[in-house]
Amino acid sequence: MLRLIATSLCLRCQHVTALPLNLRPCATLSSAENQQTVEALYDLSVNIQKIRKLKGWVLHQSPAYTKEVADLLRNMGASGPIIARILGVHPEAVLCNPKHMQSQRELWMSVCPNQKELVGIIEKFPASFFTSSSHHDNQRNNIAYFQSLNLNKRIITKLMASAPQSFSRPVEQNEVMVCTLQQAYRELGGEEANMKIWLQKLLSQNPFVLLKPPEVLRQNLLFLRDKGFSTAELLRLLSSLKGFVTELNPDSMRSTLAYSHDTIGCSEAELRDIILKCPALLYYPESILAERFEGLLSAGISMSQITETPTVLELTTQIVNYRIQRLKARGYDVRTGSLQVLNGTKKDFEMSFGKLQLRRERPLFNPVAPLKVDD
Repeated sequence: MLRLIATSLCLRCQHVTALPLNLRPCATLSSAENQQTVEALYDLSVNIQKIRKLKGWVLHQSPAYTKEVADLLRNMGASGPIIARILGVHPEAVLCNPKHMQSQRELWMSVCPNQKELVGIIEKFPASFFTSSSHHDNQRNNIAYFQSLNLNKRIITKLMASAPQSFSRPVEQNEVMVCTLQQAYRELGGEEANMKIWLQKLLSQNPFVLLKPPEVLRQNLLFLRDKGFSTAELLRLLSSLKGFVTELNPDSMRSTLAYSHDTIGCSEAELRDIILKCPALLYYPESILAERFEGLLSAGISMSQITETPTVLELTTQIVNYRIQRLKARGYDVRTGSLQVLNGTKKDFEMSFGKLQLRRERPLFNPVAPLKVDD
């Protein structure tokens, strides 16, 4: 019986700690719904049934500031439907203190070009804006730090929106990772004049790189150096991987490289050249690579074609087969032609496909043929 009571209390404690940290000091949980919150959300055309299903605990909190949140968003230029969408996705916003929300607005406007863009960010990343008041000092210090690096304000805004955890923690942690990236860039022969642009590009492509331990970056670069990559090639890989080098680890890369080496049947030097053409090969697991190699080979594509255009391995088998069928319908045989036409995003493929279609439809111009002139 005592064990059952203890278990029940533990479960109850787990439920309480699951509530966001920023809500506990100023809000209390009631067994009944806060009717003022429900009515205010209803007046704003928010989907209350969806909130009850996914985040029903919000409706039991008191006090709530639904009207104040709506007024803040409306004053920034948000329309009624946008306000409803924001509160429908992130109803916790109604539990934020109005003074804190105003402080957040001022903080974000220090890096955001205008209120219209800020509303767009809040619509996409509401949890990044409606954060704990305890994070405000860390956010301000991190903004000041990234501004001291002369980073573009849009890059700072993107970092705040997509990786808010990196701004809610002490600035010293970000300083360590940024210094590690800068040191790696210098040691690999990167030009000092281009470092700011390089860092901006890397952070914008993968904002979560800041949340990774600096040791991971060092270990991965040492592993790749041991595999024979030169310093210039390592800098190229670090840039091409778009910051995802911190998502890797030596064990996974060792397995992937071994599988690619055996499947392709090439030398280590040839494999390094293939990796430089398609760095994504480093982070695809063996199972995905096996499926994609098999899909290409079963379509009649040779291994020499794959090694010539290895970026085709970045595409799923379904996408490859779809594109092959579209090209085949236009008379293009990928088994004898270049695989370059298969590559790229959907937009890239459509452009290549359109050019291919124009070349086939456009009549050849013969400069020595007599022109037909109407009598």
